[in-house]
Amino acid sequence: MSIDVNSHPGADRFVAEWQEWKAARERGLAEPFGWLALVSLEWLGETPRRHGDLPGLWWQDADAAYLDPAGADLSHNGAPVTEVTRFALVNSGDGTRVLGGGIEIEVARRSGYLIRVHDPKATPRVEFRGVPSYEPDRDWVLTGEFEPFDEPKPTQVGAVVEGLGHVYVAPGIVRFRHAGVEYTLTAFNGKKSGLEILFSDETSGVTTYAAVRGLLVAEPDADGTVILDFNRAINLPCGFTDFATCPLPPAGNHLPFAVIAGEQTPYERRN
Repeated sequence: MSIDVNSHPGADRFVAEWQEWKAARERGLAEPFGWLALVSLEWLGETPRRHGDLPGLWWQDADAAYLDPAGADLSHNGAPVTEVTRFALVNSGDGTRVLGGGIEIEVARRSGYLIRVHDPKATPRVEFRGVPSYEPDRDWVLTGEFEPFDEPKPTQVGAVVEGLGHVYVAPGIVRFRHAGVEYTLTAFNGKKSGLEILFSDETSGVTTYAAVRGLLVAEPDADGTVILDFNRAINLPCGFTDFATCPLPPAGNHLPFAVIAGEQTPYERRN
């Protein structure tokens, strides 16, 4: 749905701000060691071993992942890795990176531990041509109300990897209206601030990525008011690569209407 800039006061600015956001979003995706640079994913076992041509020996136990550099030139957090190094990470949280040989080896915990290689020469990154998106439309900027739970709720969700699950903290729900009907969505804590909503809708698997899209929401106002700008609904990393372990929307976060806004199915996922 396109905006007629002549019929909406301030539409030029609205479109320009969305275009700036989209450009920044695509620059982030195309960073040398970003999601488009992923070339592999391997799960660690309990016995130290090499993984293909990757430097070092890798393994895990119930609590952490381990790396023996075995003489390889590696670094972590700006310091050389010269002895066995232990990585104790939060499940479903951020990973950490080991650098060496022009690549970054990400260590992450997704129930068990995994390693993923980020290589700036990866074809998806080199050939990246942006993310197809709906044109921005003011009608998809909705006002909602955040309703906190009495206590934040750990919430189990599925993942795009069969048999894998994630647990995220849900501080509350967002209530909003569309076409005269009220809907609610479970919201998770954002990584740095605000809220993150994982959802699907009637465009999922048609014009948008089938599994999930995400929407970042700024901190609620003092009265709980939030703005849901679906023009900025994004694909999670799994929309671009098979080497991601993205969460699926929690129960109840499927919208029974078409959200004709935000990012569409990436070129990388189109037949």
